[in-house]
Amino acid sequence: MRRPIKKRPVVKPDIKYGNVEVERLINYVMLRGQKETARKIVYGAFEEIKNAKEGGGDPLEIFQAALRNAGPQMEVRSRRVGGANYQVPREVRPERRLALALRWLIAAARKQKGIPMYKALAKELMLAAKEEGDAVKKKEDTHKMAEANRAFAHFAW
Repeated sequence: MRRPIKKRPVVKPDIKYGNVEVERLINYVMLRGQKETARKIVYGAFEEIKNAKEGGGDPLEIFQAALRNAGPQMEVRSRRVGGANYQVPREVRPERRLALALRWLIAAARKQKGIPMYKALAKELMLAAKEEGDAVKKKEDTHKMAEANRAFAHFAW
């Protein structure tokens, strides 16, 4: 029997851009319930993108491109068949693709030490929009794993 679908809370659009995905980014950046600090980081990163000499432009377009380039199409899921665990390649649902892209972008930005978070996030978003950076590398590694385990695709059901 299939598991019931979870009722997820609806995320309202953010106050500045009116975009749901920007609000999701703010929620992912937020630590210990400090939403105003998270907003300052995200909006600061967007200002940094807008004012960037090289690769700058409309921050929303760059953010959307970064999400497209960092979100994986395929991933591997563990499946136990006859006493053995197989890494079965599966297609990623759009909600999970967005969640993984946001998570990887923020993790890559947090990994950069010695610079403010808003600058690190802006840098990572601009790199991801150009199909570079740690988040895109993580996506490519995930795709390589799925490709390497394509022989077990028949276990996906």
